[in-house]
Amino acid sequence: MAARKVVVVGGGLIGLSIARALAQRGSNDVLVLERGLLASGGTGKSSGIVRAHYGVPSIAKLSWNSVPTMEALGAEIGFRQVGYSVIVGDDNAEALEANIAMQQGIGIEAEMIDVDRLARMWPLMETSDVSAASFEPRGGFADATQLALHFGRVARDHGARIRQNTPVARILTSGDKATGVELTSGEVIEADDVIVASGWWSKQLLGDLGLDFPCDAYRSELLIVDAGQPLPDLPVVSDLVSLQYCRVEGAGQFLVGNSDHDAAENKFVDPDHYSNVASDTTVEKYAGKVMHRFPGFPDPSVTHTYAGVYDVPPDWNPVIQPLAAVQGLTLAAGFAGHGFKMSPAVGDLVADLLLEGDSTDPDIPASDFRLERFAEGRLLTSPHPYVGAGEMR
Repeated sequence: MAARKVVVVGGGLIGLSIARALAQRGSNDVLVLERGLLASGGTGKSSGIVRAHYGVPSIAKLSWNSVPTMEALGAEIGFRQVGYSVIVGDDNAEALEANIAMQQGIGIEAEMIDVDRLARMWPLMETSDVSAASFEPRGGFADATQLALHFGRVARDHGARIRQNTPVARILTSGDKATGVELTSGEVIEADDVIVASGWWSKQLLGDLGLDFPCDAYRSELLIVDAGQPLPDLPVVSDLVSLQYCRVEGAGQFLVGNSDHDAAENKFVDPDHYSNVASDTTVEKYAGKVMHRFPGFPDPSVTHTYAGVYDVPPDWNPVIQPLAAVQGLTLAAGFAGHGFKMSPAVGDLVADLLLEGDSTDPDIPASDFRLERFAEGRLLTSPHPYVGAGEMR
């Protein structure tokens, strides 16, 4: 592999992590092609939450395996290890307990906590409608862009090259073998391996080869709320009662995201042309949820809003696979907004698949992430999904 030419299409978290992992492990001819600026796609819109709370064991383990990288980088990526809590009502209490038990079984440090402890950790929170809660002490949040740029620096330090403002028009093949890429400029770049890590744009690149990657661009809106007073380091909260997630942002501000993916305002869009601000309907809806959950905020107000776009397959889980249909072509996309927290381990997994031929972690079977699962109707889903928030998995 060290002598093979590798082209990575996509300079976000996933593409740069893959380039970093391959270069660190001796691949000495790795080229990353980014259509715009590094981290300018989904990475730049990430809410940056660090957690391993998932219902699919392999997804949970990918995220857990990434936590040491976040901890080691610390202030370089703005990591604030405030912890991560999930709160649920009666309808999801059993699912929460089952998921925590599964996570503990694969080594994740997470626990069920009583609601009184939650209230002490979060003194501004309304907890009367909370039936059960969990806590993950090594969770928190960080800056996704800074993590991506870190991967880029490490990749370069180990010999990888990165070209920005270099959009790829198509993947080139000869028979059933990928041979490189053609840029929109007409330039041809030959490669032994082409890795597509282009988020929403991956679908078109594969479609041009006759490969069906069912992945849509799904718009999600976020609010920044001023609490009206400085906020201490409070745990990130995934509120599956109100279907929202929240974390501290800056000194007295609060980032609020949506966990209700049936909302009409969050449907599929053109990833190159979508509104970057939340609608008035969304602001009103989110504000009601925030005021209910955090009545201790003395004078809350919305300071600004923005929107991002998830790359969403039918089961909201990624494809990470050297594709059987085209030799030398690997896909790593469809992370549905969860790529940040597992990006270090995803880079390592792709390096394992290309260099070792399989995953090296028994808790992360490569078969989970096959593209063929969609056509076969064998979706990657949680055994214990949450009512109303199945996409959290």
